[in-house]
Amino acid sequence: MTSPTSALDAPLLILDEVEATYNHAIVALRGVSLSVRRGEIRALLGANGAGKTTTLKAVSHLLPAERGQITRGHVRFDGEIVEQTSPADLVRRGLVQVLEGRHCFRSLTVEENLLTGALGRSSSRAEAQADLEKVYAFFPRLKEKRRASAGLTSGGEQQMTAIGRALMARPRLLVLDEPSMGLAPLVVESIFQTLKKLNENEGLTILVAEQNSTVALRYADGATVLENGRAVLEGPAAELRAREDIKAFYLGLGTPHREGLPAGSSRSAA
Repeated sequence: MTSPTSALDAPLLILDEVEATYNHAIVALRGVSLSVRRGEIRALLGANGAGKTTTLKAVSHLLPAERGQITRGHVRFDGEIVEQTSPADLVRRGLVQVLEGRHCFRSLTVEENLLTGALGRSSSRAEAQADLEKVYAFFPRLKEKRRASAGLTSGGEQQMTAIGRALMARPRLLVLDEPSMGLAPLVVESIFQTLKKLNENEGLTILVAEQNSTVALRYADGATVLENGRAVLEGPAAELRAREDIKAFYLGLGTPHREGLPAGSSRSAA
């Protein structure tokens, strides 16, 4: 029998040897395994086409909407098999994804966009208002722009709106796909600083897929690197950040030093 303590210590999210295809023909993931602990920021790193977005869509059970399917392995969120749960139910249970591309309802105001995030959980007007004020506390710029049409705000403000809308659903696991894409460095820093505050102050667990490994590794606790649909490396973010060989071969930074690579380095940096 599982004790309450061990249940709390169990990872909030587990991917167990997940393989995924599109149209039953194109293999996108090849036995990806990773776990995200409660209260952790986990970065999912890799080049464009490495499988990051497919992994996140497998986590949120969004693959079937794009003719994708998990063909082997399982994804478990808080002990439940994701593939057996609808995306809407996953949101209600606390798994909320912010898709790549800063998706907003462009004709709605910023505040109206945020309030749509509370619709799925049948919150009262008072609860929604309290959550709205909390979002404004983390993103003061959104309060300034709350009456503006989302489509007329900057890229950074649209990304903040998309994240704020997800926060209105009261996530336990926030899943973000390339939040830095197309944004100025100062805006990216601001967004990641806010994510870190949410993690530290609210205990929010975060899984973030990023091509910008430099910024992701500064704010994450741990990281998993994907290459050609495989998880080729994982370890503490601080260790990955410090290893010149890893930065060169897996993150595209610096000059490779082949003698520094561990023999058969394909799984863990620990």
